[in-house]
Amino acid sequence: MSLAAAEIAERAQDYDVTSDWHVAHPYLFLRKLRRDHPVFRSANLESFVLTRYSDVRAALSDHDRFSSLGILTASTRLTDEVREMLGAHDAFLGRFAANVDPPTHTRLRRAMSRAFTPRAVAAMKERYRELVHESVDRVVTDGHGDLVADFATYAPARLMARFTGIPEVDGARVTGWVEDWFQLFLARVDPAIQPRLAASFLEYLDYVVELISARIDEPTDDFASVMAAHVDGTPDGLDRLDVVEQISALLLGGNDTVPNGIGSTAYRLLEGGHWRALADEPELVGQAVEEGLRCDGAATGIFRLATTDVELHGVTIPAGSFVFVSQDSAGHDETVFTDPEVFDLHRPNASEHMAFGHGIHHCVGAALKLEMRVALEVLATRLPSLRLVPGAPVVHRRSVTGRGLAALAVEWDGRE
Repeated sequence: MSLAAAEIAERAQDYDVTSDWHVAHPYLFLRKLRRDHPVFRSANLESFVLTRYSDVRAALSDHDRFSSLGILTASTRLTDEVREMLGAHDAFLGRFAANVDPPTHTRLRRAMSRAFTPRAVAAMKERYRELVHESVDRVVTDGHGDLVADFATYAPARLMARFTGIPEVDGARVTGWVEDWFQLFLARVDPAIQPRLAASFLEYLDYVVELISARIDEPTDDFASVMAAHVDGTPDGLDRLDVVEQISALLLGGNDTVPNGIGSTAYRLLEGGHWRALADEPELVGQAVEEGLRCDGAATGIFRLATTDVELHGVTIPAGSFVFVSQDSAGHDETVFTDPEVFDLHRPNASEHMAFGHGIHHCVGAALKLEMRVALEVLATRLPSLRLVPGAPVVHRRSVTGRGLAALAVEWDGRE
């Protein structure tokens, strides 16, 4: 960490998660919070914040006191105009599995599991390996590129589009739509551009509704068809909005969550001098993934809604308050992880991170881990000389709830 960032962290007066220093180097600040303010109210987030591992784990496990209802819109500040636009279409992510409690959550989670059969996951793995090789083939003779655009994003976005049933010709449009809805709901953007983002989101919803309608009429071998087969309007079944938002969740993973995980972990390996070790010992890739998720989980944190007054460390969190549960801070809690700011390929308890949450909302992370493992294994094997371009900036995306690289210049030795 640079001295300037350290100084900013020490004098920071609030939890400004979208500031440049925080998206890049929040760890001294988070350590200070864990020590001195394990629970506090952030004016910037308009929420109480939990920073210690034990408190984060307990809150994520307790959906009775810390509800998920409506939490995906807690990070944004939508204008009245945009709320009216979205409200007219019931477009507030009300059927997103991460945004609801049981029994709705149970019903949606059960429906999602129907598509992730062992056969489907095995097919995804083989197709994904092909796509990662394809991403290398496209640029290998250049000797340089952008780790994020050329490698981290290319294969995940295409795999998830194919899995869900998005025609290849529509891939770029869908990627743009997903980026817009991420900015609308999970970032802090200028109110002047919110109407454009909201209009883009509504276009995206119309597109997915049309896709589901087509799969109801003519099923194919994809996720949209599996979900469409269960659109029956019964209490235990699905309706079209249910399916639309489950597809949204998968496309967000392919266009955002997985690329963030690959990019951040590859950066840690390159910056720490571990890339060659991974190339020489591919069996380390599983450990690299777990340590990467601990250090830079795709989710820096997630909101919950206190359903009752909660007393914690002498602080009262009133019922009805939003609570930001910092998974990022938990992954760097020095009482759980020794030397937490060090990327350690041999850390024995790296998998105890909470990058995927905990409790009933624990993310189905098997597919994400699989993609990260395959990507890092193929890249290390094909490009063992991969390295950071000296002096090139490390650009992080701005988000309230996620951390990821926007761009990272890399180079390698000619044709490998």
